Amino acid sequence: MDIAAAMDRAVEASYAAMGVSSPNPPVGAVILAADGTLAGVGATQPPGGPHAEVMALRDAGDAARGGTAVVTLEPCNHTGRTGPCSQALIEAGIADVHYAVGDPNPVAAGGADTLRAAGVRVTGGVGAADVENGPLRPWLTRQRLGRPMVTAKIAAGIDGRIAAPDGTSQWITGPAARDHAHRQRARIDAIVIGTGTALADNPTLTARAPDGLLYAHQPARVILGHRDLPVDANLRDDTGGRLVRIESHDPAAVLAALPDALWILVEGGPHILGAFFDAGLVDEVHAYVAPMVLGAGRSSVEIPGVTTLDDAHRFHTTSLMPLGDDVLITMTRPLTPTRER
Repeated sequence: MDIAAAMDRAVEASYAAMGVSSPNPPVGAVILAADGTLAGVGATQPPGGPHAEVMALRDAGDAARGGTAVVTLEPCNHTGRTGPCSQALIEAGIADVHYAVGDPNPVAAGGADTLRAAGVRVTGGVGAADVENGPLRPWLTRQRLGRPMVTAKIAAGIDGRIAAPDGTSQWITGPAARDHAHRQRARIDAIVIGTGTALADNPTLTARAPDGLLYAHQPARVILGHRDLPVDANLRDDTGGRLVRIESHDPAAVLAALPDALWILVEGGPHILGAFFDAGLVDEVHAYVAPMVLGAGRSSVEIPGVTTLDDAHRFHTTSLMPLGDDVLITMTRPLTPTRER
């Protein structure tokens, strides 16, 4: 297996850690034996558990000696709840290390230098762009901006309507789009709605597989607003993630209530979404667009302060994904500390 293919496999492994490893980064690692064959694969475990490199070394066993480690993030160089991964690689007899992204955290950085000092050949920046814009993007957002990455999710017809005038909204998108949205829920730390949506739709906000079974990881369910939930509300069911009530409409209150979160998904309604856009806190938009025209009804986002085109919140389109008859449009802002409009 060549290094590029090994990095692809490490990225694939890292997806399993998303939502599970927080506040630690979701890292994937691959160990190649000295002859280049795949010997071990690992991903970061929940906080307090082994990091990706240690899991991959355990999987590889004796085959790691003289082999190569391929990791999505520079191996850590500090002792926290676990020991430094750089030292684990040295003790396992790894000869070469290839990583994608340098660790921006000054507490954990320096693993590459430690490895080189021990005689290990180290190459950084392997597949960095794909990794930075993939599984590591939420963690890198927190490192650079000091807050979680926020994704706004919209499911609408091509005219931007999310419900008909009578309030009906299920289902605008088809099964493939809904299944994709549930897979995304299984990777995030928290999902946010307002009490209006909670009372109107009585959602569960769980992450469910196509067969209806719950995914192993369930995001926290965050409800913004002052109205109370009925005692029999689906959100009170303990089969999903923990319920977080925030008696406010301020997006900053959500961030304060989730200090360890890496990735938050805001599902609306239009005023809650509008508040996050207006606060400059939306890093990414997932727009599930159905081939449907309602012509009337609720708009997907309401931002009262926007009165002219110059006030528009602009993003870059990064991908288009057909999902049955629907299309997922992913749009992002550049990952910078300043608000871009």
